[in-house]
Amino acid sequence: MNEHHNIKNRSGAPAALLERVEGFADAAALQSRTTADGKLRLQPIDGVKYRLARPVSHHHGHLTEVFRTDWGLTELPLVQVNLTTTFPGRIRAWGIHRQTVDRLFAASGAFCIVCYDGRQNSPTFGCVNEFVLGERNQGLVVIPPGVYHGWKNIGYDEGAIVSMPSRLYDHNGPDRWELPWDSDAARAAIPYRWT
Repeated sequence: MNEHHNIKNRSGAPAALLERVEGFADAAALQSRTTADGKLRLQPIDGVKYRLARPVSHHHGHLTEVFRTDWGLTELPLVQVNLTTTFPGRIRAWGIHRQTVDRLFAASGAFCIVCYDGRQNSPTFGCVNEFVLGERNQGLVVIPPGVYHGWKNIGYDEGAIVSMPSRLYDHNGPDRWELPWDSDAARAAIPYRWT
């Protein structure tokens, strides 16, 4: 009897059985997005911070803390709060700031929030962070200046993101730059493809 018949994978199926499954040789092993204790399994881009939120249920509904200074994610003041909604399947990317720290909280819906470090002097230059957040997995992402960021509504309903920039929006000269996600320039500069 071949030794392979005694080797089993995590599902309990013999390894030899999987070798006879069409396409299995091209399949990739699944990597969990979280650790066993529920922490996101990613190395944050230098300066990017995140915190998963914990909704508290009560007799009238739910309460979720969106931002607290004692979390230590940023010392910058809270000067403005914006609510942005995005229709299902829509992509809002790539935005970047020269001086503003962005704080994004996925409040409702389902979002894939992505950050790309294009800062050539950064220790994480070229890295991509992907956060899947929304009403069932609420969380806050803090994004430093010089880091491209954007999101896609991956849910079936309109979703909402609360943005808390570190600087007031200047209507005459906003610290907001955009590189359209579907442009040739974005495809050449950012190694991420929205699916």
